[in-house]
Amino acid sequence: MAEIYNIKTGYPYPAGATANPNGVNFSIFSRHATAVELLLFETAESLEPFQSIPLQTQVNRTFYAWHVFVEKLPAGIWYTWRMDGPNNSPETGQMFDKNKHLLDPCARAVSQKLWDRKAACMPGDNIRTSMRSMVVDDHYDWEGDVPLAIRSENAIIYELNVGGFTRHHSSGVKHPGTFAGLIEKIPYLQELGITHVELLPVMAFDEQDVPPGTADLGLSNYWGYSTHSFYSPHPSYCVTPEMGTHIQEFRDLVKALHKAGIGVILDVVFNHTAEGGTGGPIINFKGIDSEIYYHIDALNKTVFRDYTGCGNTVNANHPFVSNFIVDCLEYWVENMHVDGFRFDLASAMARGEGGMPLRDPPVLWAIELSEKLARTKLIAEAWDAAGLYQVGSFPGYRWAEWNGIYRDAVRRFLRGEKGLIGDLATRLCGSSDLYHPEGRLPINSINFITCHDGFTLLDLFSYNDKHNLANGESNRDGCNHNLSWNCGVEGATDNPVINEFRIKQVKNAFAILLLSQGVPMFLAGDELLKTQHGNNNGWCQNNELTWFDWNISADKRGILRFVQRMIALRKRNPSLMRRRFLSGQKHNENNLPDISWHGARIDQPNWYDPEARVLAFTLAAASEGSGHLHVMLNMSDSKVEMELPPLKHMSWHMAIDTSRPSPQDAPDPKDQTKHKRKHYTVEPKSVVVMESSPPP
Repeated sequence: MAEIYNIKTGYPYPAGATANPNGVNFSIFSRHATAVELLLFETAESLEPFQSIPLQTQVNRTFYAWHVFVEKLPAGIWYTWRMDGPNNSPETGQMFDKNKHLLDPCARAVSQKLWDRKAACMPGDNIRTSMRSMVVDDHYDWEGDVPLAIRSENAIIYELNVGGFTRHHSSGVKHPGTFAGLIEKIPYLQELGITHVELLPVMAFDEQDVPPGTADLGLSNYWGYSTHSFYSPHPSYCVTPEMGTHIQEFRDLVKALHKAGIGVILDVVFNHTAEGGTGGPIINFKGIDSEIYYHIDALNKTVFRDYTGCGNTVNANHPFVSNFIVDCLEYWVENMHVDGFRFDLASAMARGEGGMPLRDPPVLWAIELSEKLARTKLIAEAWDAAGLYQVGSFPGYRWAEWNGIYRDAVRRFLRGEKGLIGDLATRLCGSSDLYHPEGRLPINSINFITCHDGFTLLDLFSYNDKHNLANGESNRDGCNHNLSWNCGVEGATDNPVINEFRIKQVKNAFAILLLSQGVPMFLAGDELLKTQHGNNNGWCQNNELTWFDWNISADKRGILRFVQRMIALRKRNPSLMRRRFLSGQKHNENNLPDISWHGARIDQPNWYDPEARVLAFTLAAASEGSGHLHVMLNMSDSKVEMELPPLKHMSWHMAIDTSRPSPQDAPDPKDQTKHKRKHYTVEPKSVVVMESSPPP
């Protein structure tokens, strides 16, 4: 039995549990609580506290902060809070339950060993089924590591799920599905050539947050968009979470990635929490100050406004909540050395307390203007689930956006829709129509064709319709507007012609993505022809359907090689990574404009042809020592003889031809041969890239 510790008044800042040589200070914010109690446990699974500490209003409260200092208390102790106050009142909107054990919102490590979501939805004592927070020792040897400073125009982002990346039996790692497992796969990431990993949520989330029909199938919340503890790495991604090693294990991952020259972007979910709406569990925020943390209906404050599709919406522009979010982001940059954030349903954070969109949302500007985040990448999913769509107009200058307009234009072009070349050209050049009017740049556009949400790239060319019955929601879930094309057969087929065509379409997609101005992002596994068999909403499929399969067949090896060569081509051609918009002006010794547009014939693009499916463009060298590029896109059903622009003192060499088999589709630069003709035959549904080089 642990000893009973002496207590002192403590102090209100910082929030959370802060250990020092003399003990631990605990502080938690609640404006409306009338009684607060701190409970200390020996282990995460202890069913009784070894010490309960009631806080006194006149002693342990400063303004809205409740605080106490526990003398000589060591790190490694687990704890919960209990609070009393108004409950379930339409007038107050508060949900205090004096018997509920609450997580500290600022906990650095949490345990879900005893967790039962259903019990947290019912009134009464849940000590035997609650989560626990831990007092952690924050010391760590970073060995000189600092966040990386990779310029955005040079970035290539790779989106992955930490658990799914190494959980497949073929991964061969020592600790599958963990931060440590991902460390073992860093050599693969280096060989691929990406510059950043974008990790699906790694802040502690509720794996039990699934609808009843989904739970009945034994499925769980896999993606992690159900955060409850924004300061704690997810315990299931740790090897020894029962020892409170969450922070150390995550830091080990960041340090190892940085040593490999790879930045870390976190997908963060500040638009809603795991507590759901009315009837959802009380985990922390609901039991601490529900009306402050959430958007509540003005007439009946027991009703949660839902702009996220997840039952609740975080009241992000309340002064305290805004401060909580910014402090949290700064913590992950300063203390965990992450390099950026992607904000899920970020437009929900643009809503004011009445739910209406704000022109200048305080929280978004506070993030943008934070000096501690000045070198941090900020990426918005610039929409929410209630119709707010802000692509091209997200508040702020530093904010980049997932460019859904780019995604849709490229998907439509790839499946053969006609008359799109004008819009496609705009997307290829960084979407100046969206970003230039407000003084923003191509780097504000995060270009993507697929992501975790929707079809994989192979499935985009294998299915016309979603096939989500395995999710337990009668195929109602997932997007219906996929702009996909099954290439003639729905799903898997033994037809070698269709299979070869699908692989060519995958190569076409990667080529267009990596030839576009802006910041490219692609989904982990697409470079290995990953399939989810038509499931376009794998959020609950923590199994082989979604896991990264490390068995690499010949077809997979060929497409992997192609993607590696496309990334290398992008990196050696600064003309593909411009920070500012192309102007069409001449800036080089060959008297070439930075970009010029063509059709089958030079300088004759078919802008106004409603049938056009052919487009070409030439990019002049952007720096001394680099070459020119000539790109030809043919999504028509016929081969096209396409004219090549003449060069002075240089010649064209074929760098990419998606119609050719591997490895001829992307020869090594040393193996490229001079193209002697004035034309190049571009096969149907193909992309060709020519690189210039001086004559031998």
